[in-house]
Amino acid sequence: MPNRAHVRSLVAGVVSLGASAHCLAFTTPEPTALIDQQRCMFCHKVDTPYRAPSFQQIADRYRDVPGASDMLAAKLRAGGKAHWGESAMPSAMQRGGGPLSRDDAGKLVQWVLSQ
Repeated sequence: MPNRAHVRSLVAGVVSLGASAHCLAFTTPEPTALIDQQRCMFCHKVDTPYRAPSFQQIADRYRDVPGASDMLAAKLRAGGKAHWGESAMPSAMQRGGGPLSRDDAGKLVQWVLSQ
């Protein structure tokens, strides 16, 4: 039968492992090259509104909304009407970012929603 010290050590290890897995599950690496290519930072900042809402504001609004990822990805590619004031989201071509694939738009949205 294991002693108390052994049990405490085992429990601490499991808790630590769970905390690490939890952190990893919510960590999405920044797609820096895509952000630069698509000129996202011309209007957005991570945590402060600029010309458009911050990525954190976007995440707070849409993170738990069903279908939001697809809607945001489509908006990144084709542009769309204003949801935050009067400025509409320009299309990838209008931003000067060139064509944006569905996969790349999805990566950007996944990162934004992880903020």
